[in-house]
This record gives sequence, C-alpha cells and structure tokens, in this order.
Amino acid sequence: MSKVVRRRWASGFDGQTKADRRSCEYEAYVPDPLAGRRFALDGDVAADVADAEAAIARLNVEAAALIDTEALARVLLRAEAVASSRIEGLDIGARRLLRAEAGRSLDDAPPDVTAQEVLGNIDAMVYGIEQIGSEDEITVDLLLEIHRRLLAGTRLDPYAGRFRDVQNWIGGSSYNPCSAAYVPPPPEIVADLITDLCSFCNADELPTVAQAAIAHAQFETIHPFVDGNGRTGRALIHLVLRRRGLALPVLPPVSLILATWAKDYVTALGGTRYRGPATSKAAHVGTNRWIAQFATACTRAVADAADFERRAQDIQDSWRSRMPALRKGSAAELLLYVLPGTPVITVQSAAALVGRTYPAANNAVAQLVEAGVLKQITIGRRNRAYEAPEIIAAFGDLERQLASPHGDTRTSPPARRVPHRPR
Repeated sequence: MSKVVRRRWASGFDGQTKADRRSCEYEAYVPDPLAGRRFALDGDVAADVADAEAAIARLNVEAAALIDTEALARVLLRAEAVASSRIEGLDIGARRLLRAEAGRSLDDAPPDVTAQEVLGNIDAMVYGIEQIGSEDEITVDLLLEIHRRLLAGTRLDPYAGRFRDVQNWIGGSSYNPCSAAYVPPPPEIVADLITDLCSFCNADELPTVAQAAIAHAQFETIHPFVDGNGRTGRALIHLVLRRRGLALPVLPPVSLILATWAKDYVTALGGTRYRGPATSKAAHVGTNRWIAQFATACTRAVADAADFERRAQDIQDSWRSRMPALRKGSAAELLLYVLPGTPVITVQSAAALVGRTYPAANNAVAQLVEAGVLKQITIGRRNRAYEAPEIIAAFGDLERQLASPHGDTRTSPPARRVPHRPR
C-alpha cells in the first residue's frame, strides 16, 4: 500500500532567506512495489497502447527503405538526448552540439560545459541500449552504470553511479523540503525499490508501451539519485522497449514530445502517486491516465521521426542530383549515405565512417564541398571540419519542437555543504 512517511527537517541555518533556514515536518512518498502487481487497462487506453506499438514497429520496418537505418538511429538518439537534457534545463542548439561532438577528437577544441553534459547523456544512452537486446535483463548495475556515465566529468561526478544517501525533493527551496512540490522516498529504501523496479521491467505480462510507461513513472517517483534522475529515467524507457524487441534499432524520440508537453508530463506523473491500496480507484485512474498520455507521446514521436526521415531522404536525393557522375561504392558516394547521421565531420572521421584511406576521404570531402553538400568550418583555433548545413537545419527543426524546461530536482546542495539528514 502506497503511503507517506513523516520526517523532520532540521535547518542548517545557511540559507539566504528565512524560508531557506526553516525547520519543518515534511512527508516523503513511498510507492507500492511493482513486481507481481496486476494492472488493468481501460479499453481506450489499451487501444492507445496498441496504436503506439504499431507505430514504433512500423518506424523500424520503414526506416530501412529510406535513409541509412544506422544514420537515422544516431540522429534520433541524439534528438532524444537533447530533448531529455532540455527538460532538465540543459539547453543547447543542434549546430553547437554537433560541433562539440566533432571536436571531441581534436586537441584544441574549446570546452563547452553544457555540450559535454548533453554528450554525456548521449554516451550513457548509447551504452545502455548496447547492453540490452531482446530478452536481456535490465539490472540495478546497468542503471547505476548508465548514471555513472551520465554524470562522469561533471561537478556531480562524486555522486555518479550510486544511489543517494540523503533526502531529495522537487520544487521549493534548495535548502529544505518544507515547500517542496514532491518529496521522494527516504534514502534507506531506494535500493529495494529499484530492485523491485528491475524485476518488473524483466517481466512480459503487460503490453510493452504500458510497461515502459509504468517503469518510467516509478523511476521518477523513486528519484534514486542526487541528480540525473530524469535523464536516467527516460533512458529506462528505451531499455524496456529494446528488451521487449519493439525498438530495434531505431528509438522513437519520445522525450521530444514529453518536453513539448512538459507541464502535462509532470502532472500526469504526479497522478500515479496515489495513496492507499493498488486496487483503489485513484490508483487505476492515475495509472491509466499516465499510460494513455505516454502512448500518445510515443505515437507523436514516431510521426516526428518519420517526418525527419522523409526530409533527410529528400536532402540526400538533392545531393545526388548535384553529383550525377558519382561512382558507385566510391568514398564520396558512401559519405553521402552516412552524412545524415554525422553531419559534422573531419577528414579523419570521414575516413573512419566510410572505411577508406585518408587521401580517399580527403578527395571525397573536397568533392562534396565543391558540390555545396559540405561547408568548411573551424573548430578550435586551427582544426578544419566540415558540416552539412541542410541536415543540420533539419535536425534543428526537429529540436525546435521542444518546449521550455519545466522544473528541476532539488537536493541539499552537495557542492556547497554536507546535507542535513532529517530526524
């Protein structure tokens, strides 16, 4: 039975305002376990789930008929990471992110803290989905490693890859949970709740999209980390979809839609935090409302992905029309094929992408520059790179569907002081 537990917060007397320095009683929410629980989907919700699953399956089938499936998968994963990061307040445009990504292999590329955090999100998602295939298990260790990679090299690196041992909260003051919008479970029960969540994720009784929706909601309810909960929780969505064999290899960028619906997203998640037995009307209504919204987001995400896919195909066709004499299997022809997934390149990265020598790649890049497919840019002080402006514009259009970030997760600021534990 879900419930709240009352705890006391003792002020540390180091806040900036009187409200920050308050001591108070607060309520932390403890959700029901998921493993073995029975869920009943209303008829219209079950239909929404079926539509979402059909759309995701269709995206993966049709992708192979248009642009390079691997390239599309990279683009959509990058868009998903940008959107997931945007929800958490990490705002970065397409061109800036792509240039930072290309600059990783260059010695004097200037550091971009925001870009590095978003790239860390991409790295964490890539790692996670590479570990999960059909019928593989989602484990606690896998979630911890995804989180570790997400926060690696950031100011929160000391907290990466381990569950919180302090109380956290959402909204209100940065110094206490007295005015928080939501207070997650106490830290001492987090590990058990995540273990239960993984058991639920490894079962097959529910439709896949419904299972992913419930798993994500439970993860966000637990909020097991000091920071990075939202991004890790949205990565979990794709682990569930891949484990059930629904999103192989192309991921629907559902965070694009959740970011656009930020207020409704947060409200619907809150509706799953009922009090009382799991068989109650409140539990049923809140869970079904969230599953319906999530399923609709998945369907919309597939539509957005398909629109990008068609636009990328049109761009590729335009490129080929400018270079009618391209020899089949040449480095230039191969580069045209993979550019939608990697629209900012160096000659070295181009050679690796197409499996050709540096001179062959250099010649191919020169051909594409002459045809107006690529444009030379500079990354760092002296590093030459090349970008495909039309694909970047298409990716930017996809990214502009995102809404402003909504809210943030608060904990006692770990970088400034040792958090007080509630008594």
